[in-house]
Amino acid sequence: MTKQVLILGGTGRVGSKVAADLIAHTDAEITIAGRNLLTGAQVSQQLGERVKFSAIDLSATAVLKGAIAQSDLVIHCAGPFHYRNASVLQACIDQGVNYIDVSDHPSFTRKALAFRSNAESADVTAIINTGIFPGISNSMVRRDVERLDYAEKIHLSYVVAGSGGAGITVMRTTFLGLQRPFEAWIGGDWQMVKPYSDREVVEFPQYGKVGVYWFDMPEAFTLPDTFPVKTVITKFATVPTFYNYLTWSVARWWHPKLLQTKAVIEFLSHVSHFMTDVTDRVSGIGVAIRSEVTGEKDGRSVRCVSTMTHPDTAVSAGIGTGTVAEMLLSGELKKPGVWAIEQALPTELFDRAMQNRGIEIHQQLME
Repeated sequence: MTKQVLILGGTGRVGSKVAADLIAHTDAEITIAGRNLLTGAQVSQQLGERVKFSAIDLSATAVLKGAIAQSDLVIHCAGPFHYRNASVLQACIDQGVNYIDVSDHPSFTRKALAFRSNAESADVTAIINTGIFPGISNSMVRRDVERLDYAEKIHLSYVVAGSGGAGITVMRTTFLGLQRPFEAWIGGDWQMVKPYSDREVVEFPQYGKVGVYWFDMPEAFTLPDTFPVKTVITKFATVPTFYNYLTWSVARWWHPKLLQTKAVIEFLSHVSHFMTDVTDRVSGIGVAIRSEVTGEKDGRSVRCVSTMTHPDTAVSAGIGTGTVAEMLLSGELKKPGVWAIEQALPTELFDRAMQNRGIEIHQQLME
């Protein structure tokens, strides 16, 4: 029988890109869910006859559970995840339905991981953080760690051009990440660091040298949980560069209570989105990822460095999630429990999926 996939937030920029990837690489029938009837009709028509729209509000528990019960896989793309609880995941576990999300906020990741034993008992595979960063980036790190005999330090950095093609949600995520200091795994200890601090110049393909800053990402704690390393650094930047200075000034000079106010986050997000609507025409909406793992290989101290770029951040997020969905639907990937992507996806399957989608990842060992 044809598999049924429910994409919550499927009318959004990332959710619709996930649907497009599934149309291209699976035979599944897809339901995209959202609250706006007009947008839903437009997006489903654009995606084609295998896609239908269903008006679902996540707060409408009975309707949501009914839609989940009719699905073989649920993909949660309805961010920002800072504001979400794990009720969708819990409903999937209760009904024995596999689950994927594109979550990118540490608080949500912790809520989801708390359901690991429940999912395992229900024989449900739930894989979180599956987009681009976190997502493809985490699998790049796993790939680099496995190339070495011993890994000591992970340095993961990203740069996004303008809006990244993902709309206002990306802006919200950026400013939500400035709300408070967070823990980072440095030298074998958890230490508090300030978001958008400790600027470091990193060279990316296509974008050249870019100053990146500490940023609160789920990878900051899922990577140390996955790999026995002493240090994990997660840094982020945008281009054009002046956006970094604006974000840095907000993080440094604005009172923390302001950044913990939803109205202020919405104001900053809408202003930034208006600005990127203009600069996207020059900067583009692409993304670059750089993973650097320091350790030993054949008794030598080496660095394994991997890079990738994509011209559209939202499309690359759709690819990251679509690959995992394809594997779950085919039965090729099965790991009951709740797992961050780097804990669930074997490198062999990751490499094959990236090749099938034309994603080039350049990896090299350096003394």
